[in-house]
Amino acid sequence: MNIKDPIKTALNYCDDVLSGRVIACDYVKKACKRHLDDLKYAGDRGFYFDKEEARKVVKFYSYCKHSKGEWYGKKITLEPWQIFIITTIFGWKREVDNMRRFRTVYEEVARKNGKSTKLSGIGLYLFCADREPGAEVYAAATKRDQAKIVFDDAVKMVRASKSLAARIGIYKNNMHYPKDLPNNKFEPLSSDSQTQDGLNVHCSIVDELHAHKTGDLWRVLETGTGSRRQPLLYAITTAGSNQEGICYSLRDYAVKVLEGIIEDDTFFGIIYTLDKDDDWTNERNWIKANPNLGVSKKLDDMQRQCVKAQQMKGERNGFLCKHLNIWTNAETAWLDLERWKACGTHTFKRESLKKRPCYIGLDLASTSDIAALVAAFLMPDDSVRLFCRFYLPEETVKVRVKQSPVPYQVWADDKYLTLTDGNVIDYNYIKDDIYQLNKEFDVKEITYDPWNATQLANDLMDEGANMVEFRQGFKSMTPALKELERLVISENLHHNNNPVLNWMASNLVVVEDDAGNMKPSKRKSTEKIDGMVAAAMAVGRLVAGEDDNSIYNTRELLVL
Repeated sequence: MNIKDPIKTALNYCDDVLSGRVIACDYVKKACKRHLDDLKYAGDRGFYFDKEEARKVVKFYSYCKHSKGEWYGKKITLEPWQIFIITTIFGWKREVDNMRRFRTVYEEVARKNGKSTKLSGIGLYLFCADREPGAEVYAAATKRDQAKIVFDDAVKMVRASKSLAARIGIYKNNMHYPKDLPNNKFEPLSSDSQTQDGLNVHCSIVDELHAHKTGDLWRVLETGTGSRRQPLLYAITTAGSNQEGICYSLRDYAVKVLEGIIEDDTFFGIIYTLDKDDDWTNERNWIKANPNLGVSKKLDDMQRQCVKAQQMKGERNGFLCKHLNIWTNAETAWLDLERWKACGTHTFKRESLKKRPCYIGLDLASTSDIAALVAAFLMPDDSVRLFCRFYLPEETVKVRVKQSPVPYQVWADDKYLTLTDGNVIDYNYIKDDIYQLNKEFDVKEITYDPWNATQLANDLMDEGANMVEFRQGFKSMTPALKELERLVISENLHHNNNPVLNWMASNLVVVEDDAGNMKPSKRKSTEKIDGMVAAAMAVGRLVAGEDDNSIYNTRELLVL
């Protein structure tokens, strides 16, 4: 495809995706919409789009040539979806210092969609054309052989280009720029490398992140960017099966950014995969995971693999994972997040809750983790409003912010998260909040799981609180979760768009028994769900405890 103006090409791609002219999954649609929305509103947040910088990066690929396959020796021509990603990452800048906005990229796409070629070009650009003195660029992976795939492709590109070969020096595992930028280097780096300490990372390209059993290398690279003006950590991967690893954690974060659950202007994420209810045997859906289908990804090969996957169950997971970019063994969020977000648009003030029946749910987890207090208020129109408090030890936050992209400190600064002194939760903070709520509102009950709240419950009972046990098994949780879901679907639940509760709602996974009973699963949920457990407990007791004038005693509980 002959690209005349990459900016127009990127915009056309977004329009084609959102109009349906290009078949794409929901995550890609959200990435395109985010970019278009940013073009309208990101200036209010201190960002601008530098068209010339974006064009410059795309133009750099005209100096690069394919190093293998059917296009060997030919100049690289980027496809519209690749141009959209590249121009978005490199075009957005901060007004305060004209440095790049995006610092972390998560890209997930099926195999054979030109990942190595595209990333080799990005690595080369940041190594020799980004105006960064002493730039250190690394192609990183779990093993040296994997790390060298991107690096070796970049070396071959240099050797195939007269203009690049005249400027760049090549050693066995090193490229350097001896004349103009003598301290710049581009090298492969692996988890088993002995040279991880002392890195000063300008760019790191982490290939096949799903293969990383731990997040150690990622964290080393992340901490190595601290002294750079505009570093870039670029993770690219196909789907995998390990939901406990760094890759799924980063993917989960990318999804929450795309869904609008978490706001992070420094993070760019895009995921090419099938949508939840898509028929994986339908060829029409395959392009959702393979944007280069018909270019670098061959349709006849996918057809052959699909036939095998349908006939041989042992081949199915491999086809779904590597060719359709579907995580095997992955759980999905229980709630419809679009409906959940709609429930956050009905904002209310604290004063509106006075004199309304109030039921409090407590989920205390462990003393070193998040504790949640959620109060459910029944309103005159039979809607339910949630008022939340979350608690976390200060020392735990210090550790979490180094290991996780979840914005705990931002939530604390914005008063959505209460930090208690030390490394365990001080329950006196929770008791003080309950005393205040009891003075201010018509608190009917405080419900708790006796598994880990016995002492606090005893203390509150001594003070005259009406404490009610609520065990978190199928029997108690089934009606509570069904009522919570009914309220969300009908948009009769109002949660004031609390970002911590939004995050927990997006994490919530439930498990069912053979009879269709359900309960939250903290093990299968992608991250913390304590606030949603507390919300279900509060709503469950509200349903059970309200007086005869309430709708809750004049109808049967809706079974969904």
